[in-house]
Amino acid sequence: MKALFCYDGPLYKDENGDYFDSILNDQMFQRYFAVADELEVIIRTRPISREQAIKKMSQLTNPMISIIECPNLSSFSGMIINTDKVKKILKERILNADLVFIRLPSVIGNYSIGLCKSLKKKYLVEVVGCPWDSYWNYSIKGKLVAPFSAVMMRRQIRNAPYVLYVTNNFLQKRYPTKGKSIGCSNVELQPATTDVLISRLKKISEYKKNTKLIIGTAAGLDVLYKGQQYIIQALGQLKKQGIDCFEYQLIGGGKGTYLKKVAEMNNVADQIKIIGQMPHDEVFTWLDSIDIYAQPSRQEGLPRAMIEAMSRGIPCIGAKTAGIPELIDNKYIFTNSKTEVEEISNLLLDMRSECCIMERLAFENFHEALKYQRSTLVERRTRFFMSFAE
Repeated sequence: MKALFCYDGPLYKDENGDYFDSILNDQMFQRYFAVADELEVIIRTRPISREQAIKKMSQLTNPMISIIECPNLSSFSGMIINTDKVKKILKERILNADLVFIRLPSVIGNYSIGLCKSLKKKYLVEVVGCPWDSYWNYSIKGKLVAPFSAVMMRRQIRNAPYVLYVTNNFLQKRYPTKGKSIGCSNVELQPATTDVLISRLKKISEYKKNTKLIIGTAAGLDVLYKGQQYIIQALGQLKKQGIDCFEYQLIGGGKGTYLKKVAEMNNVADQIKIIGQMPHDEVFTWLDSIDIYAQPSRQEGLPRAMIEAMSRGIPCIGAKTAGIPELIDNKYIFTNSKTEVEEISNLLLDMRSECCIMERLAFENFHEALKYQRSTLVERRTRFFMSFAE
């Protein structure tokens, strides 16, 4: 049986024609082989040097995966020039597929749904994010696009026959469906042992009054809606009060030029460490080195990085965005409002002042993350995929 996966992506392609990504990798695509023998992936690509790709990403090596490169539709000019080309590619591959998996939000995904309907092809929609949050928090132009994108998404999902949501509640409420559905995160953690929690609790117990606490965030460095600037501003506010006992480390793709400017404006450049993109197999070592994880995003599905941090027993704070409040104690959620910088400052001070708070959060977060172990999620997702395939 042949399956087709449709999504904007992108994937990264080196000078040898090999494909790389940190999320869309062999392990992620393996889930579709529970119901298919072959998988075609229609997606746009971006060039990358092999040296940079090997250092920061995973290479796609499964011989049963074929990449069908799609012209770029992410810009206004791209949509004008490339729409007909994209529809032609999609139609040909959809006709040739037995099962079609469509990931939203994505422009390629929207076109794929229309073609599946007209060609009477069976399809399943994976809902991994909210276009309203994404566009509204991106730019002034984004605010013009957000209502249209959200309405289209609601229409597409409402009438889809099968829908997989990565959240348990948020995306389901905002984009309900009449079809069969399941809530199943994209995050698949390897089994965690209690040794991880014991090590974290020991680390917390050794904090002194003068210990510098390291805050960490894993997210794109040049994407404004990821919100790292609000943590930086909070550190600036604390520094004005004479409190400079925090360091903020950021990993993720991009240069972080804007974030560096924010740090300078808030007089905390010496407290900010931009690490950049990191191979995923090194992320857990980094997580074990930090003390607090922050997810200040204004657009998310269910953040993989936060769940991975929780699996290491890290106390977390996060924005009131999408699925983040489903993961952590509501007392450690800050609002997406004018007061959020002050709220972040207060949360950091609370953790700083009471080790018992951090110990409790470490325990709670570790056990919440156990729900996202690979074996549990693979079983649930596979049952849903098999129902779709039948």
